Amino acid sequence: MIEVNLDVVMAQRKIGLTELAEQVDITMANLSILKNNKAKAVRFSTLEAICKALNCQPGDLLKYVDEEKPAG
Repeated sequence: MIEVNLDVVMAQRKIGLTELAEQVDITMANLSILKNNKAKAVRFSTLEAICKALNCQPGDLLKYVDEEKPAG
């Protein structure tokens, strides 16, 4: 599974949902879906715009988690 850590990066950068949505030119609803790890897909152009706005790398936002391995 791919985890989206957008909320963590946003908190580190001290930027809110409204401000980021305006900078990236995405609806707050769609950004919220991504932020809350409910998105099934993300366009590279959107990912690029988010990385530019937050001054980060895609790897800062996305993390692969093996669901078959037990936690711990």
